[in-house]
Amino acid sequence: MRRLIAEHMSRAHREVPAVTWVEECDFTNVDLKRLVGTALKACAESLQEFPELNARLEGDEIVYLDRYDLGIAVQTEQGLVVPVVRSCDSRSLDELQGDVERLAEGAREGTLAADELRGSTFTVTSAGKLAGLLQTPIVNHPEVAILSIGRIAQRPIVRDGEVVAAPIGYVSVTFDHRVVDGARAAEFGLAVIRRLEQR
Repeated sequence: MRRLIAEHMSRAHREVPAVTWVEECDFTNVDLKRLVGTALKACAESLQEFPELNARLEGDEIVYLDRYDLGIAVQTEQGLVVPVVRSCDSRSLDELQGDVERLAEGAREGTLAADELRGSTFTVTSAGKLAGLLQTPIVNHPEVAILSIGRIAQRPIVRDGEVVAAPIGYVSVTFDHRVVDGARAAEFGLAVIRRLEQR
């Protein structure tokens, strides 16, 4: 498992000219117990507006995908595993969160089927439990982008001219600059944040 992970990460790092964009997000309106499911929903909705982030680079051709099967990065004793949550664009938050919990448990127990680990079009990772303020994750090749959520904590922000405490976290988007322009990646990240803040 470790060897396969190393080969996959090395290829991604070698082949993808990756750039990371970072912005803060106010998670006041997000149920943090359903953070990953909520992020999947926000990403799937935003990817429909920014199709170049839901794509693959095959040779010299950019292939735009019309499905929204999003990977979730899960740390296990054997290493990082990325099970896939299917049809994130058309399913309810309850359904998505149910899949997140089932797949994460299966990943940690090593009981996932092979088809539950392949075919993702975009990946979401959340490393906040490990106290990471923000991350610059490696793109899950052959995808062209990955979104990461850092540690969410009460931090001071300014609202209506007053300093108040709110659950703030950093959202980062790492993307393949051959396929995605920086401005488009930033617009996508802001679209995700807008959806998270309006939940």
